[in-house]
Amino acid sequence: MKNYHSKNIRTTKDYLDFLQHAKGQNEASLDSVVAAIARFERYTNYKGFERFHFQQAIGFKRHLEQQLNPKTGKLLSKATINSQLRHLKRFFQWLSREPGYKSRIDYRDAEYFNLSEKSTRIANARREKPVPSLQQITHLLESMPINTGIEKRNRALLALTILTGARDSAIASLKLKHIDLNARKLTQDAREVKTKYSKSFNTYFFPVDDLAVEILSDWVQYLTDELLFGPDDPLFPKSLVTPNKHHRFEAVGLSREHWKTAGPIRDIFKTAFTNVNLPYFNPHSFRNTLVLLGEQVCKTPEEFKAWSQNLGHSKVLTSFSSYGTVPDYRQSEIMSCLSPNTGESESEQDMADVLERMASKLRSKGGSS
Repeated sequence: MKNYHSKNIRTTKDYLDFLQHAKGQNEASLDSVVAAIARFERYTNYKGFERFHFQQAIGFKRHLEQQLNPKTGKLLSKATINSQLRHLKRFFQWLSREPGYKSRIDYRDAEYFNLSEKSTRIANARREKPVPSLQQITHLLESMPINTGIEKRNRALLALTILTGARDSAIASLKLKHIDLNARKLTQDAREVKTKYSKSFNTYFFPVDDLAVEILSDWVQYLTDELLFGPDDPLFPKSLVTPNKHHRFEAVGLSREHWKTAGPIRDIFKTAFTNVNLPYFNPHSFRNTLVLLGEQVCKTPEEFKAWSQNLGHSKVLTSFSSYGTVPDYRQSEIMSCLSPNTGESESEQDMADVLERMASKLRSKGGSS
């Protein structure tokens, strides 16, 4: 059975070049696009894209609703379906303007990849994400072993994550020179650090726990004094792997190379939480922990703006709308304590005014419900 179409392959490559070089999309985004197009091709038995018809889009939507997620064994979520359909809609809209396809594909037919309004609302609904508490993170740091260089690295990696909220891709690319313990600062220089949107910014340690600072300080001293690492060596080097006497590969120490991806960092997090009988929280969840902490400790708009910038957010609204969802238990506590007759301090009134302006902006963008 034919499992490819030569012209489709060339066309897909042209589209990926367009997304990468004209739209500036990264590799992760391109991988999602490729997966969606490949899935659609399998559904159509690799028919040429020039034969696209809106009935194919309708049938493909029904097809996706019957497919199982290989990891969970459950039907694909509305969010996954919506994401794949969006990729295909944009692809065929682009294709309808390309030479050789203009006369064959109607731009409007791509609209048939849209989900129903109800399904779209379900796909875009915000769901409460599991967020570790500072107590859980402190317990984790206190429990992690530090007998080997690899164990010291793993513990320091988690300490830096809660101190700075740095993303795992950035952490994997950090060099020793990017950390300044005296200034309690992490320099995320996009020329060398893989930051989101290639944005450069400084992060000053969040006021979480002295233990995390001690762990990170000990790690930096270990790198410089014992391993003789220099400024351009990785802050978190990947493990040195060699074959043992049984001809199996095993980690025997630390190399002087960076991790190529953030995958090993997520594995370290998963192992660490499993070892202390806690549910797995991924590296990104620590950013949510820090936003929730900021909402508790920041008393003025300026303080929360600084807190938000420290996470690399240009706009405070990003911290509020994307990260700052109040957990259900806190929502209950807050609502039960509110009273219409309580007095407000000047700083509280300032914060209330800012929150009201933010809420107005969100409502104007259709964010209210």
